[in-house]
Amino acid sequence: MATEHSVGFEPADRLAQDRESVRKQFWRKLKRLAVKLPFMEDLLAAYYCAFDRQTPRHVQAALLGALAYFILPFDFVPDVLPILGFGDDAAILATALRMVATHINDDHREAARRAIARGLNDDPNEG
Repeated sequence: MATEHSVGFEPADRLAQDRESVRKQFWRKLKRLAVKLPFMEDLLAAYYCAFDRQTPRHVQAALLGALAYFILPFDFVPDVLPILGFGDDAAILATALRMVATHINDDHREAARRAIARGLNDDPNEG
């Protein structure tokens, strides 16, 4: 059942409860699809905001739900479909970003740009 801080898609909402699974699977999928994602910087900024300890819990929950939807191997519109495949992922992310826009700050955006600049070679939070 959809709550105020869910994406309304039960598998994504369930996955969002496991922060470490979201973290690991996010980087795997992002590296695989990086050249295809026109919204990569926003996606990474949302990731950094979701895992920032200063981010309020309700904001983290909303962003983790959107990130979980992105990493699921199946969703409403399969990601393998040209052009349309990531449309639903982008819509979910855009909705989450609008809900929490004031919490995604310059530090999150800069961390996203640094990750892109280093070629997404690693999750700086691992180690």
